[in-house]
Amino acid sequence: MGSATDLRDFLTSRRARVTPDDVGLPAGANRRVTGLRREEVAVLAGISVEYYTRLERGSATGASDQVLESVARALRLDEAERSHLFNLVQAAQRSQPGGRSSERRPTPTRVRPSVQWVLDAITEAPAYIRNGRLDILAANPLGAALYAPILDDPEAKGNTARFMFLSDAAVDFFADWETIASNAVAILRAEAGRDPYDKRLTELIGELCTRSDEFASRWANHDVRFHRAGTKTLHHPVIGEVTLSYEAFDLPGDDGQRLMTYAPEPGSPAQEALRLLASWSTPDAASAATDALDG
Repeated sequence: MGSATDLRDFLTSRRARVTPDDVGLPAGANRRVTGLRREEVAVLAGISVEYYTRLERGSATGASDQVLESVARALRLDEAERSHLFNLVQAAQRSQPGGRSSERRPTPTRVRPSVQWVLDAITEAPAYIRNGRLDILAANPLGAALYAPILDDPEAKGNTARFMFLSDAAVDFFADWETIASNAVAILRAEAGRDPYDKRLTELIGELCTRSDEFASRWANHDVRFHRAGTKTLHHPVIGEVTLSYEAFDLPGDDGQRLMTYAPEPGSPAQEALRLLASWSTPDAASAATDALDG
């Protein structure tokens, strides 16, 4: 990953996505591009063509927040894409001659004891802590039981993205594998913009691009996404199919770490399934839980 290259590729991919009709411009005849031309983006952003061209080529010197906001509006960027643009520009500026280096402190790879206490206090819902690389760092007992296919997979090493793209079990575990796989790549792409100096992230992305065509094709799309809330359906090897709502909470005291919590709809089959999973996660009750599921 290179800062200027990433900026160039991101802007080019976003420009190709917006058509003249989307922004009220005439398409004209003999159009050779599917999206907007550079001069059209410049007009919409209120900047010179030369200035925008330099920016798209990765030269971010002197790019102000006001200019970037204008470019974001011209390209119809959403919140995640806008944040990614700002991160890429800052990284490109730091990498240029005379730029100030401001590498982030490494994201902690362990959770603090008090965070683990919070996890353990959540007894009726699966919960775990992950970082921007999608490593599962810690979990409460129910979270560990729910995500046992990932945590027990020797190849995944506790990393959701590695499990997603390198394990045959992932397609069975995630009901909507296509969507979740695309979301995972978009999360990693956003993290790479947020922390381009993360060596472990760079190594993970290199590994996945080399070993998985599915990952490599999605990585080339330059899509980014925030992962805050939603619904996920899992096919668990013990309790079968469960649909759960999830919420993500940043930990301000631990840069890059997030608390993920899952909850079923009250009174739903998923709620009963989680109760059985809680019993199964207690070794003494494992056989009883399995018998209940069979019955």
